Amino acid sequence: MRIVKSMYVVAIAVATLTSCSSVKNMAVPTMDTAVSMAAKQGTVSDEQFKHWAHADLVTDTIPGMSLDKAYQFLEGKTGETVIVAVIDSGIDIEHEDLKDELWTNPKEIAGNNIDDDKNGYVDDVYGWNFLGGNGVAAPEQLEITRIVAKLNSRFEGKTAENISEEEKADFEKYQEYLEAYKAASKNHFNTMERLAQIEGVMNSVKEFIGKETLTIEDLKAIKTDDVAIQGQANGLIGMFSNGFDEKAFNDYYENQKENKNYDLNFDGRAIVGDNPEDITDVNYGNGFVIGSKDVESHGTHVAGIILASRKNGLGMRGVAHNAKLMSVRAVPDGDERDKDVALAIRYAVDNGAKVVNMSFGKSYSPHRHWVVDAIKYAEKHDVLLVHAAGNSSEDIDVSDNWPNDSFDKINEVADNVLTIGAMSVNYNEKLPASFTNYGQKNVDVFAPGVQIYSTVPKNEYAKFSGTSMASPEVAGIATLVRSYYPQLSASQVKHIIMNSGTKLDLEVLVPGKKDEKVNFSTLSISGKVANAYNALVLADKMVNGK
Repeated sequence: MRIVKSMYVVAIAVATLTSCSSVKNMAVPTMDTAVSMAAKQGTVSDEQFKHWAHADLVTDTIPGMSLDKAYQFLEGKTGETVIVAVIDSGIDIEHEDLKDELWTNPKEIAGNNIDDDKNGYVDDVYGWNFLGGNGVAAPEQLEITRIVAKLNSRFEGKTAENISEEEKADFEKYQEYLEAYKAASKNHFNTMERLAQIEGVMNSVKEFIGKETLTIEDLKAIKTDDVAIQGQANGLIGMFSNGFDEKAFNDYYENQKENKNYDLNFDGRAIVGDNPEDITDVNYGNGFVIGSKDVESHGTHVAGIILASRKNGLGMRGVAHNAKLMSVRAVPDGDERDKDVALAIRYAVDNGAKVVNMSFGKSYSPHRHWVVDAIKYAEKHDVLLVHAAGNSSEDIDVSDNWPNDSFDKINEVADNVLTIGAMSVNYNEKLPASFTNYGQKNVDVFAPGVQIYSTVPKNEYAKFSGTSMASPEVAGIATLVRSYYPQLSASQVKHIIMNSGTKLDLEVLVPGKKDEKVNFSTLSISGKVANAYNALVLADKMVNGK
């Protein structure tokens, strides 16, 4: 799930008015407020801070990934080109910092409406779009909404007395799902109710003053003995004084009306035209991998972190050179479908990707076996999958966060998946990002994920935060290792990154738990922060024995 940068300030204002909590499991634009002590003291410039994730703890006093040091180590060495697939919402492949780093299908002729390479995908020149449509994909429900909607046809309105013995177990699960849906959707529906109330207030005041639009000057000019109208005007003045106007409100309200995450009656698959319950129904989607340049910023940001050009002097530098970007659209404005994720992984594998970034996740996965089979397929073909741990401030050894490389959170079914937690620039108790998921069994390593500067549509750049940003940092390191040491398997690269990370002996705040502290090493399997320099040195020792 993602939020549009242009709507961010409006969302904050409305959240304040409606007591709406922030949405879980998404990357969001962040304000430049939480900077490191070094930055506050002026020892780090604004330009340097844009690339804090590349810094070195010893030389720069910033707990980054030692990327600049890694490139010094690589001087004089020659690496191979590595195809990196980004499974996401869509990517602006025309961006100035990405357009020269694109994978193109060498066997496909663009625009001829023929499946030239006979891989089942027509005109898949830059990748594939599993979401349908030629612009913004249709909105989608959350998985819990889809589950409840499906079960409603069997159980809605029934009580335990109406249920046969054969259906009793399913009915009990339905009750659990229904409660989870109600809890998840409560804030959304409360927000929509409050927005409708605000709209009613605006209409009432406009009718009173005889105008079709409102300005703060109009509101301040209202002086009336009508207590209700005066109170409404004063309330709106408070809103408008915070940079909130009628147009911003209307835009935000319309945006929220389009949110189908909790709409039980919505069919988000109509635009696609496939059967999402049938993994063998594969003839759907198209080659339109960009999405809308106005809103599909998430995938563009993720791609830039991994491989934005390091040689064109523009904007930023990605973690990896020698990389080519394959764009695979499978993440809608809602929860991704298990079928799309499984087929997206297989598409990336079949078309030569050696590293796949997956900055998405959800709490329910009814067809998780499809995804696990795809993960095993990637392992069989020596492809490394890098996955964001999620932004719910939860211990995912206990809470669910799919996709996962196991069925039970304990026993891995494959050894080619890295799950990444997010850390901040603060080398103190606030080192873990406040939003990050963690887990001693299910998070492998941490990486920078707060205020990460990268590409967004229309040749622009922005700072986003999320495990969605930490994951591509590590995908970039993996790409470097696979480029310079192609002899190493996906499993070996995974364990090199985990074993070579920076060990930080710090007492830190547990994400999501007020004032509770633990040693940072207990928040992941490795207990470390990914380090590009160390990873390359260890890889070199393994390959060359030095």
